[in-house]
Amino acid sequence: MTTATQSKACEAKTFPHLKGLEGISDNTLEQHVKLYEGYVNNTNTTIEKLGALQKSVPPSTEYAELKRRLGWEINGVVLHELYFNNLKANGGALDKGSKLYKKLVEDFGSYENWEADFKATGMMRGIGWAIVYQCAVSGRLGNFWIGEHEIGHPAGATPVLIMDVWEHAFALDHQPTGRKAYVEAFFKNINWKEVEGRLK
Repeated sequence: MTTATQSKACEAKTFPHLKGLEGISDNTLEQHVKLYEGYVNNTNTTIEKLGALQKSVPPSTEYAELKRRLGWEINGVVLHELYFNNLKANGGALDKGSKLYKKLVEDFGSYENWEADFKATGMMRGIGWAIVYQCAVSGRLGNFWIGEHEIGHPAGATPVLIMDVWEHAFALDHQPTGRKAYVEAFFKNINWKEVEGRLK
């Protein structure tokens, strides 16, 4: 439980590197960061409320609903931080000699196979995230669709590359129907060094 004298469970980070991306405007990113800050605030508020209610036995309905909500809020923080940090201006192509490139070839047969599947995942109908996860057991990479922040994540896996495909990530720049253009823009702005550093 947090108090006025304790630090918050989450502290909003800043992302000064998110300037001048190709196809993803500074305005979109400014609005997106404000949304992320809302998740930080909601996480802290939810944890504080849970702390005040945790002694109720049996648990109250308010406690139960807050407990269910906590995963949504925390993952809203974590996924956005990973997303913002795997972006940078002039990302360029992935180095064919890199560990990540070789791993994608090993697990998908070719880099092109991986990219086609990841883009197809991001183009699926609905709101959510396209995420490359590394399996905690086999070490293999796989592309996953995560519809809700807290649902569908493979247990114990490491998120390696995160693409937000909720409409707020692209609608200001490409209209709500412009997801394809956004996905192409995302690939022009990937911070491959950051992504590779997440491999186990």
